[in-house]
Amino acid sequence: MDANEQSAEAGRGPESPETSEPSGAVDAPQAPPVAPIESRFLFVDVAAQRANQLRRGALPRLPQLQPDPVTGVRLQGTMKLERVAMEEVRQGLIAYELPKPKRTPSGKAV
Repeated sequence: MDANEQSAEAGRGPESPETSEPSGAVDAPQAPPVAPIESRFLFVDVAAQRANQLRRGALPRLPQLQPDPVTGVRLQGTMKLERVAMEEVRQGLIAYELPKPKRTPSGKAV
């Protein structure tokens, strides 16, 4: 083992700050809030898609409903998933993209 490999091994010891965090903790960078949705139809669409994600096991993005970073234990919220999804959209925590309009051969949007 050469000096570079030994120094790399030394950095992975128990005193290393990388290993002091629990392995289940994830520090995902928070995206900046998106602009508020003014169309109630778009709001319902985005919230419904987010509620489906939550039903399939996605973690809530509301700070009060996120798992404890030390223990990883999820709090049992009393809010329905639809309400959680609507609040996430209202606070701008959910990013979304609008589909581009389809164009006809003449170049007009449909």
